[in-house]
Amino acid sequence: MNIYLHLRIVGALLITLGLAHSTFGRYFKWKSELAPLSLLTRQIFQVHGFFIVLVVAMIGVCSAFFTDALLERGALSRVVLSGFVIFWVSRLVCRFFVYDPNIWRGRRFYTTMHVVFSIFWVYTVLTYGAALRMVWNG
Repeated sequence: MNIYLHLRIVGALLITLGLAHSTFGRYFKWKSELAPLSLLTRQIFQVHGFFIVLVVAMIGVCSAFFTDALLERGALSRVVLSGFVIFWVSRLVCRFFVYDPNIWRGRRFYTTMHVVFSIFWVYTVLTYGAALRMVWNG
């Protein structure tokens, strides 16, 4: 498989993740979880969550539907792909150094999701890293 196909796969997965986020609030019972918080804190959480979903979906759209433009050799593609790499490396680091393992340990579904998303973030980082190397080195 070539980098074009990998970018399209990652793009489709990110779009799917963005759409799936619409169910997270119900699944994680965010309405009751957030109720004790102040109105400002609750609304900041909701707004930040919305924008994270928007950015993830936009990265997915870029990767899935504008693959050729993303891989054109030039300053813009290098900057955009560098941003994607930084974003997803940061997300991967959070996976292992911010989230407490007690969240998923001993819970079959959460452990499965931890492994699946760990693999997904690694795949995403490697894909964007390969694309960046391609547009950087030519």
